[in-house]
Amino acid sequence: MVPIQMVDLKRQYNKIKPQVDAAMAEVLESAAYINGAPVQKFTSALQDYLGVKHVIPCANGTDALQIAIMALDLQPGDEVITPSFTFIATAEVIALLQLKPVFVDVDPKTFCLDPVAVEKAITPKTKAIVPVNLYGHSADMEPIMALSRKHNIPVIEDNAQAIGGTYTFADGTVKKTGTIGHIGCTSFFPSKNLGCYGDGGALFTNDDALAAKIKMIANHGQSARYYHDMVGINSRLDTLQAVVLNIKLPLLDEYIKARRAVADAYDAAFANHPKITVPYRAANSYHVFHQYTLQLEGADRLALQQYLAEQHVPAMIYYPVPAHKQKMFANFGGANFNLPITDSLTSKVISLPIHTEMDADQLNYIIHSVLSFLNQTSK
Repeated sequence: MVPIQMVDLKRQYNKIKPQVDAAMAEVLESAAYINGAPVQKFTSALQDYLGVKHVIPCANGTDALQIAIMALDLQPGDEVITPSFTFIATAEVIALLQLKPVFVDVDPKTFCLDPVAVEKAITPKTKAIVPVNLYGHSADMEPIMALSRKHNIPVIEDNAQAIGGTYTFADGTVKKTGTIGHIGCTSFFPSKNLGCYGDGGALFTNDDALAAKIKMIANHGQSARYYHDMVGINSRLDTLQAVVLNIKLPLLDEYIKARRAVADAYDAAFANHPKITVPYRAANSYHVFHQYTLQLEGADRLALQQYLAEQHVPAMIYYPVPAHKQKMFANFGGANFNLPITDSLTSKVISLPIHTEMDADQLNYIIHSVLSFLNQTSK
């Protein structure tokens, strides 16, 4: 059996190696490493795939979030509502820009921002809402956007883990995740469903004025070469990463289908186990399974993780410490937030390997290993 990885990027590369190697060789021959033609090609292709008016590529997903917030012209001390149960970058950029992160709880089924909790947290100082489409499942965007309109608060959609997913509104309208908020952000980190071979990211918007501003911010605040109208940063997707993404983007739906097939097999194996809650799939969210994350009840999570490691099965805990309990947010009153669902989830979740190249032998071995441990410890 091929060794099991959380994400097997080498096997995925081997399937597209001739195209990738040839495309990279062309870039090396052209020496157009920055803003080469493949960057424009990818930008246009991703716009078409997402059905969004503007895609602005940047250097990574964290930059995308920072640029999005900068584009809103918020002032120090303004409040930004976001979940605590997420990768740290979502809240980190809020604090970096001298804004106040207001952490709210998540839905216990979807792990995503709870609209009811959001509404309770809104104050006159609330100037943005940042929902996260965690693990590949969409946040419940329809009520969140309703709150946005009611209170005139812009929404930045963190779609770093859910590119290719969809959300269906009550009237039957279907939109790609990341295109529902005023600004969407994503990451092309190698392990993402659409990943490059280094760092990369992008922002999405249908707002022409926001798009123009985002482009300026990402390019040193330039309106024209050497004319800087605002404080910006230097954040761009390089040409070598763009050629990889150009090859992978047409395969994204196929990659998602493969991930969902793995998730289906896990679901079938674990669905009736008393100590396991399998990932929830809301009827209005097309889950793309960036992670396959179980909740454990009455089981020793660390012991399971150690047992799986001994069986050469990697398993990860995303995320063991929620943002509001991290030391970096102590000065923002992190300890004062009462988030019981978040605290519960961080003590129960564990993610199993899921990727596009997983074969039946690997999948069956992982399932057998998980069930062996849980059944042995039940005796």
